[in-house]
Amino acid sequence: QVQLVESGGGLVQPGGSLRLSCAASGSIFRINAMGWYRQAPGKQRELVAQTTIAMTNYADSVKGRFTISRDNAKNTVYLQMNSLKPEDTAVYYCNALIMKLGIGPQYDYWGQGTQVTVSS
Repeated sequence: QVQLVESGGGLVQPGGSLRLSCAASGSIFRINAMGWYRQAPGKQRELVAQTTIAMTNYADSVKGRFTISRDNAKNTVYLQMNSLKPEDTAVYYCNALIMKLGIGPQYDYWGQGTQVTVSS
């Protein structure tokens, strides 16, 4: 089985910073992509940032403020969030596309979510 464990959420004032972490563990051959999504109350879940071997993508709303990075040796992805705004308030979910074997399909895994609240 595979688990994604997130940490680093919390309450921060507008303009502040937070760093989220997500560590993958279990039956992993290769992680093809890792990323972060978020879901605010009453809204659909949306992509925040994703990193693969070939590229890194960001939502337009976070470009220049958020940075995604990955430590392959630790199967961990980070999201550094700077200049936070109240509209960044949401539950943030870690996502990973993982191959369990050298051949075959990749599987889609999600973390349990971590709350980020930006408020004065």
